[in-house]
Amino acid sequence: MAAKKTTSQDGPMLLGRKLGMTRVFNDDGVSVPVTVLEVGPCVVTQVRTAETDGYDAVQIGYDEIKPRNSTIPQIAHDHKAGTTPKRFHREFRLAEAGGYDLGQTIDASALASILFVDVAGTSKGKGFAGGMKRHGFKGKEATHGVERKHRSPGSIGGHATNAGTGGGIKKGKKMAGHMGDERVTMRSLEVVRVDADRNIVLVKGPVPGANGGMVEVRPSVRLYKSKAAKVAAAGA
Repeated sequence: MAAKKTTSQDGPMLLGRKLGMTRVFNDDGVSVPVTVLEVGPCVVTQVRTAETDGYDAVQIGYDEIKPRNSTIPQIAHDHKAGTTPKRFHREFRLAEAGGYDLGQTIDASALASILFVDVAGTSKGKGFAGGMKRHGFKGKEATHGVERKHRSPGSIGGHATNAGTGGGIKKGKKMAGHMGDERVTMRSLEVVRVDADRNIVLVKGPVPGANGGMVEVRPSVRLYKSKAAKVAAAGA
């Protein structure tokens, strides 16, 4: 089913940490698995405009860091915004960035009216993995006469150039290698609860990465029809 874009969830991107998973019960008594995110507070460290930078965007900083663990240019950059050095910096584009001021604080209350969010993080690293674990290959038959290579990926020469006589394997060939430790985005996660006082956001479903890992939370940029209908109904 094709996704339907919606622009009724305009809002800022926030940085935070994944605390873990738990469950909550909705009004019908149904158990809902949720991921607990500590989001913000984030500080606006730079405001980009079309006149000065060629595009409109807002840069935010998150997580205090000791000056000795930062760099002089980064310390000076954050000092211009009137804040202490930050560990993480990200920016998000906007059609018009005039609504944000340098040094402004953005916390979880900015997501209070948001129904669905996209959460991006770094997945857990699995180290070197074979084809079955990394790509879901079924392996070879476990019947009589099969060589003891049941987890082998099989022949790869036929995927080289010139019918197997070329210089190497085509790019993108699924083989054994480093698994995980890559950027993953979970789209359209439902916001179950927002605790603005403690900067806690509960989202339905899993979030990539280990507990304590940094995540980016933004209003969903693409929704399926059923979720877009909920957003439209909430804004009516």
